[in-house]
This record gives sequence, structure tokens and C-alpha cells, in this order.
Amino acid sequence: MDTAHDIISVAHAIQQSVAPVFLLTGVGAILSVMSTRLARVIDRFRSLENMQDHQKAAYQEERKVLLRRAFWIHWAITLCTTCALFICIVIAALFIGSELGKDPSATISLFFIAAMLALTAGLLCFLREISLATDSIK
Repeated sequence: MDTAHDIISVAHAIQQSVAPVFLLTGVGAILSVMSTRLARVIDRFRSLENMQDHQKAAYQEERKVLLRRAFWIHWAITLCTTCALFICIVIAALFIGSELGKDPSATISLFFIAAMLALTAGLLCFLREISLATDSIK
């Protein structure tokens, strides 16, 4: 009889963790886009660094913009990764609470709110990086 209750309890925890897992997948996709953008910024910066000294002066302003873009995308990646870690803690808390027979709702709420704040801040940093990138082509 306890085994059936345990199975139902674990099945319920799995059902509750589906939404955070989908959110984690979405954050992973966003991180993929951001890391690709960071790689492109780094590649362009390296190509400018490999120029001859007399050519570097002409691209000094672009190098400054690339450094600002790298700063913002770095923070966007850091905050979105923090969001993903908080979501993982939410999922773990669901299973730990289920296993221990405790109500982890307060912990889950705090970490989920923290995850959403980190995601929001990360997306704002990403938006700033996009803005810098598009301003440089005007």
C-alpha cells in the first residue's frame, strides 16, 4: 500500500515539474542565442586586434562598442544562467519535498520569483546589447 502511495507521490512531483522543465528549455535556447552573439563579438574584436597598428586607429570606436556589447551580453548570460540554476533548484525542491513529505511551497515560490527576476534582468541586458549592435550600423 505504501508503494502505491509513493508512486502516486512521485508521479505528482513529475507533473508539477513539467512547467519548470519547459521554462528551463526556453532559457537554454535563449542562452544559446546569447552565447552565439558573444562569440561573434569576440571574433570581431580579435580580428580588429590582429590588424596592423596603423589600421587599428581607424577601428578604435568599433572596438569600444564591441567591448560595451561584450559587457552587456556577459551580464545577460550570467543572469539567464542564474535563472536556469534557480529553476533547477525549484525542480529539485519539488522532488525533495515529495520524498520527505514536506511542503516546499515557500522555498519554491522564492526561487521561482528569483528566477523570473534574473530572467527579466538578463533579457533587459540582452536588449541593451541588441541596441548597441543596431546603433553601430546607423
